[in-house]
Amino acid sequence: MATYEELHGLFEGSSALKNKVKVAVIVAAESIRNEDGGTANHANRLLWAAGAFENPGGVAGKMLMAVLAANKAAAVGAITSASDTTIQANVDAVVDLFATGV
Repeated sequence: MATYEELHGLFEGSSALKNKVKVAVIVAAESIRNEDGGTANHANRLLWAAGAFENPGGVAGKMLMAVLAANKAAAVGAITSASDTTIQANVDAVVDLFATGV
């Protein structure tokens, strides 16, 4: 289990993890751009996607905190070596948390 200090260290310093999350943000934004208009929270999700395309690094920074929190029970090595699929699932799972239209 990663300590809070270790999680903070990953947030501040793991460029490889940040890069994975940034790409996952762009992939999520593209999926939202192509999703059915009847999807729950679609209008806010589109606003979020537009923001993600405009500033993927800023959005990824917010998402990284959510990814780290979701994986707090894992060891640091498991977090840093997480697969693209795992990172994508973590990002996809929290999009609606950030897609508030604000």
